[in-house]
Amino acid sequence: MKKILLSLVLLPVLAATGFAQESRQDVSASWSGLIPPHTVGNAVQQDGTIGNYGVLASYRYMLTPRSALELNYQYNQDIQHFVGNFFNWRVHTRFQEISGAYVYNFTYKNFNPFLEGGIGGYIFTPIKDPKTTNLDVKQNTNVGALYGGGIAYELSPSWDLRVEYRGIILKAPSFGQESLRTNRYYNLNNPTVGIAYHF
Repeated sequence: MKKILLSLVLLPVLAATGFAQESRQDVSASWSGLIPPHTVGNAVQQDGTIGNYGVLASYRYMLTPRSALELNYQYNQDIQHFVGNFFNWRVHTRFQEISGAYVYNFTYKNFNPFLEGGIGGYIFTPIKDPKTTNLDVKQNTNVGALYGGGIAYELSPSWDLRVEYRGIILKAPSFGQESLRTNRYYNLNNPTVGIAYHF
């Protein structure tokens, strides 16, 4: 009887210990590129340089061995170029993302492919420096959809290397200027490479 009672007392403790040792969370830091598409609307052509100053920080919480929730923050810069009938303007832009996504994982030995989808807030802030040719531009905030997929390669039980393609669908920014408004939605290509720590 004492052995059974002792087993009943120790069972929850052992279960809690096992749960504590299971890696259910991770944080990652990635280099991110930002590749805007060519967009045309309302007699305005909009292009952007490839943003190369980017960083993406993410936090994932595993709901099950295959499903996770993810929170993201991204910072990047690029130059938006607008051409119309009577203007040719550039806007040096600070791009920020705050987003949440659902992630579905697959497992093949050390390779862990994943797919994700979610929504986020995206902020385009003009940087008023010599790269910006119209100083009347204002900050633009948009809500958009996030989708993507990638592969995590397990370096150790605590670390993995991640490569991912992310796509962001949102309305092209006009920076508060009616003459720059294309009224188009576009897909920002957002490749990332980084490292994640599991805990």
